[in-house]
Amino acid sequence: MTRLTLDPHRARLFPERSGTARSPGTSLSEPERAEPAGLARRGYAPAPRRLTRAFRTPEPSFPSPLSRSAGESQSFPRRRRPGPAEPGLVGARGGPSRAAWIARPAGHSREGLPTSVRGVGRLYSHRSSEMLRLPAVLRQMRPVSRALAPHLTRAYAKDVKFGADARALMLQGVDLLADAVAVTMGPKGRTVIIEQSWGSPKVTKDGVTVAKSIDLKDKYKNIGAKLVQDVANNTNEEAGDGTTTATVLARSIAKEGFEKISKGANPVEIRRGVMLAVDAVIAELKKQSKPVTTPEEIAQVATISANGDKEIGNIISDAMKKVGRKGVITVKDGKTLNDELEIIEGMKFDRGYISPYFINTSKGQKCEFQDAYVLLSEKKISSVQSIVPALEIANAHRKPLVIIAEDVDGEALSTLVLNRLKVGLQVVAVKAPGFGDNRKNQLKDMAIATGGAVFGEEGLNLNLEDVQPHDLGKVGEVIVTKDDAMLLKGKGDKAQIEKRIQEIIEQLDITTSEYEKEKLNERLAKLSDGVAVLKVGGTSDVEVNEKKDRVTDALNATRAAVEEGIVLGGGCALLRCIPALESITPANEDQKTGIEIIKKTLKIPAMTIAKNAGVEGSLIVEKIMQSSSEVGYDAMLGDFVNMVEKGIIDPTKVVRTALLDAAGVASLLTTAEVVVTEIPKEEKDPGMGGMGGMGGGMGGGMF
Repeated sequence: MTRLTLDPHRARLFPERSGTARSPGTSLSEPERAEPAGLARRGYAPAPRRLTRAFRTPEPSFPSPLSRSAGESQSFPRRRRPGPAEPGLVGARGGPSRAAWIARPAGHSREGLPTSVRGVGRLYSHRSSEMLRLPAVLRQMRPVSRALAPHLTRAYAKDVKFGADARALMLQGVDLLADAVAVTMGPKGRTVIIEQSWGSPKVTKDGVTVAKSIDLKDKYKNIGAKLVQDVANNTNEEAGDGTTTATVLARSIAKEGFEKISKGANPVEIRRGVMLAVDAVIAELKKQSKPVTTPEEIAQVATISANGDKEIGNIISDAMKKVGRKGVITVKDGKTLNDELEIIEGMKFDRGYISPYFINTSKGQKCEFQDAYVLLSEKKISSVQSIVPALEIANAHRKPLVIIAEDVDGEALSTLVLNRLKVGLQVVAVKAPGFGDNRKNQLKDMAIATGGAVFGEEGLNLNLEDVQPHDLGKVGEVIVTKDDAMLLKGKGDKAQIEKRIQEIIEQLDITTSEYEKEKLNERLAKLSDGVAVLKVGGTSDVEVNEKKDRVTDALNATRAAVEEGIVLGGGCALLRCIPALESITPANEDQKTGIEIIKKTLKIPAMTIAKNAGVEGSLIVEKIMQSSSEVGYDAMLGDFVNMVEKGIIDPTKVVRTALLDAAGVASLLTTAEVVVTEIPKEEKDPGMGGMGGMGGGMGGGMF
């Protein structure tokens, strides 16, 4: 008869046989180990695979070694080893006896450390080959080192390439970007279609737009492409045009530089030679430059920049004629098939809304009001009591309110934003333009143009708390964006405006400072000439957007021409600068190599224009060099003509900026010896997830 008893410390069932008992140290035979039935015949019950609540004993509390203070020592009870005179310490089944397990506290390993501190996921029993899995809660208790491991590791590894290998990969990226941009150059250049994340694809001939759209998968190629992309961006920001020219120039300098370096030339000396040559070319361009004096010349510059579109050239020339060369000209989408020019009397300044919460239209991220009041203040507005009277007046007359002050902050701004969001209050706050006396003068100009008053002005006792309706300016339309604000159709007294204009003209006559003259001319244009709005028409949004890009380029090129003059177009101006490089004396052979690189590069724009027109570029360049100084190649007609008479001209500023930016970045690119990139983590495919079970079987066999 076999009776089972429970040992609470070992959490196992041990047999007690009536009659005979297995002597200590007796082991099972091989058949008994392999055959569960044999164990049952011999009187043994199988041990459970997991610990259950019924079999666990409460563990004594031991302080964790992770929580003890510095300097304290802590010892844990160790398992007592059996001596030769203690045979009873060996269990009946070959494991440690009950006394041996009692000597080691529950919850501690054989080394005496708590299992939760050791961080193991399994608890060893008295047999080394048998493990009992910890509960899920304990398995989640990782030690500090494992818990901090994700925070101490890098998110990305680095890949490093040296010398010719790195330069070759970067040059591939440069070539890809330059090839895509170069096809847009010249009157017979092609368009580029760019996929967009929303809406229809964009069709454009604008070089910088094409450059910005390119992003390569290979890290090294992308670095080369991004560096040339920066050339186009810089040229566009400074000159507003010439991005395609800058891109092809940069590619040529980088390509020639890499080739010379691979043959043993010193990249640093090559860069010095390149910059020497560029300085000589810029000096020669200034000698060739002629000022723009007539509306016809302005139209010619705009036509060339718009890829030969005479309609765009003429409308830009008309706009400048009506608002002045320094007048404000904006480009907008038209609502008809044709381009239109509208002259609006108003003022524009480079200050946007203080908070984006004032935006009231989703298209263009701007704030637009019709028939609004304008509150002008020289001082900062922080108190809400200062603006409540003006808000009440605007609300009583059901009109929007535009606040233009030195600044609006604190509870005043919070109140405006809160009422804008909660109540829908029609209000916008804008910082006043300029600084010091210039700010005071511009605020006074706005007050006269809108028929209002400036609060906080010296000599006037005007407090914001005492504002009256006649103290507020009035405008027909207000447009405020992130970067600028425009006040249109001001309701100021014409006589007062004319008087203010005469005051500015008198100041212009007596001032000697170029800076002051520039600011006075800007103020004069805003008061007298108004704003010219070019409305671009077309049959579809795609056509309008493509045309707007060309109109913007033409407008920027025209302003650049007015600023620094004009030179021959079609790449001829750079070709005429090649003889000037002969007078440079290089310090060594590598600098001479840099000068030779620029000589070859100056031919690239004319060759690219000829190539896009379907003719051999090198032959065209050779014939231009043999002709008189004003003769060049008309790609539209396919003939050699007098470039000045035909109106094929470029702004000096555009050509100068394109060459300077291209040479600076490309020559710096040639000095690179090491390129470091990040190796992104490979994202594992999440797969299809759990498919779940297929349910039961077939439900039966086939009969």
